Amino acid sequence: MENILLIVSGGIAAYKSLELIRLFKKAGKQVKCVATESAMTFITPASVEYLSGNLLRTSLDDREQEMKMGHIELARWPDIVLVAPATANIISSVANGLATDLAQTILMATTKQIIFAPAMNVRMWENKLFQKNIEVLKSNGSKFVGPTEGEMACGEFGMGRMMEPQLIVQSLV
Repeated sequence: MENILLIVSGGIAAYKSLELIRLFKKAGKQVKCVATESAMTFITPASVEYLSGNLLRTSLDDREQEMKMGHIELARWPDIVLVAPATANIISSVANGLATDLAQTILMATTKQIIFAPAMNVRMWENKLFQKNIEVLKSNGSKFVGPTEGEMACGEFGMGRMMEPQLIVQSLV
């Protein structure tokens, strides 16, 4: 595994994606990144681009990139696609076949191994409908790293905390 496409979705754990990039680069991996619109609330393009050495892609509306079918290039490029943090929204969207933004479109188009690193409130994680979405993705070959149990940004405690970046990298490299 040399090429990693990191998809960052919008949750408070998005800040951990910067450490993931740093650790993957330290391990000699090439990293390209895509961020959802909501992820941009938590991270900046400059931080991602500086750490990864590549432009951050955020939208299907980038005419220059999409004239070259940029989302298909991104879907074909990596050895693995890591979604971290993987919110309940992106997991459920992909499980139900949605492709309404760049991140979802890539996840629908790729034939590469998809790995989700979930991060959400314990109530979302435990929701029976959400657990069915996870089973759908697993039955289609997607893998999951985490979540772990711990304190949430909202102050609750339970399962749903994103696995620490170093543990994610160790499990994939």
